[in-house]
Amino acid sequence: MTNDQMHMNSQDTQALFAKYVIGNYTRYPVNLVRGEGSVVWDAEGNEYLDLFPGWGCNLLGHCPARIVRAVQQQVGQLIHVPNTWHMELQGRWAQMLVERAFESQAFFCNSGAEANEAAIKLARLHQGPERYKIITFQGGFHGRTFGALSATAQPKYHAGLGPMLAGFSYAPFGDLVAVEKLIDSSTAAIMIEPILGEGGVRIPPDGFLAQLRTLCDQQGLLLILDEVQTGCGRTGKWFGFQHFGVRPDIITLAKSLCGGIAGGAMLARPDLAASLRPGTHASTFGGNPIAAAAGIAMIETIEQDGLLVSAVKTAELIAERMQELSSSCANIREIRQVGLMIGIELEFSGAEIVQRCLERGLLINCTQGNVIRLLPAMNIEPQALRRGIDILTEVIQEFAMKSLQTEAATP
Repeated sequence: MTNDQMHMNSQDTQALFAKYVIGNYTRYPVNLVRGEGSVVWDAEGNEYLDLFPGWGCNLLGHCPARIVRAVQQQVGQLIHVPNTWHMELQGRWAQMLVERAFESQAFFCNSGAEANEAAIKLARLHQGPERYKIITFQGGFHGRTFGALSATAQPKYHAGLGPMLAGFSYAPFGDLVAVEKLIDSSTAAIMIEPILGEGGVRIPPDGFLAQLRTLCDQQGLLLILDEVQTGCGRTGKWFGFQHFGVRPDIITLAKSLCGGIAGGAMLARPDLAASLRPGTHASTFGGNPIAAAAGIAMIETIEQDGLLVSAVKTAELIAERMQELSSSCANIREIRQVGLMIGIELEFSGAEIVQRCLERGLLINCTQGNVIRLLPAMNIEPQALRRGIDILTEVIQEFAMKSLQTEAATP
């Protein structure tokens, strides 16, 4: 079958996967074939409203026009060159990121895990061999490669893979006293997501990140902020740290960085960046022409379309609807939101909520077992957003009623 022929149906595609693709993902029984904005279609022509587009990568929705044009044009000019050569696009992309973040220099890679690996290596290289330990936080998630996985303080991801890389210790999220107790003469850095994403959209206590900054300054530690999910406008500001009034030493980026094209980056203060000398780290495809073109188009789209402003307005609409949802359903423990990151913590499992929403043409996510997670596109139409929240509200209320009926029937 060639690309211009009719798509396989979902059942045949599942059979193809079962035979030839390693089953390390739990996949929904749907073969998606096309997307536009916040809508996707499967091979049977069914339409789905996507409030979790691309696992957070498609911050501008599916196939945003400027990114499509930039990639199409770039593919016809230059697809890949090694990083032993200069390339204007990569330099311009770095400049645009730095100017919107903080005084820094960029290293480019392909994913969030790779960006975090670069940050871990840079911290150790800069601090010297005697200072190699990094403190991270319970519930955090930094990636699947071994350094990033060792930094991820969730035992379920370590199962069967030990021993983990030495030098990582874990503090409860938001507990400054616990962090202070973990610091010793070998500690190099503190690494944290400004807002826990996979950990359930958890927001740090007031002043916590600023306290970490002060602690790092006092102890000579580096503050690494994992902005893989919070970066590039997701929260209504260019970067999550800009909500908290802190100055990072290093930030890591990926997911929405290139509007759906694979790309990652680490930004580090210039004096730190100098420690990443030639030969200490590399990424073959990092900052390639296609990713760079897409990354530039991503920034231009957000600014030219005023999407930071519209994201704030969209977030206000979501907050209003989430308040209504919380008031109407006693089975919701808490709703947490910063910009277009929303976590709805339930008193029951969320897996069936996700499945029921899928049946009704709505794509969402469940993390941590009972937290419904929404990461809608910055440019989602208000009418579509309202429709999606209507469906989600009805489904949660349906399962809440079932839960109450089950409790009432239990002797």
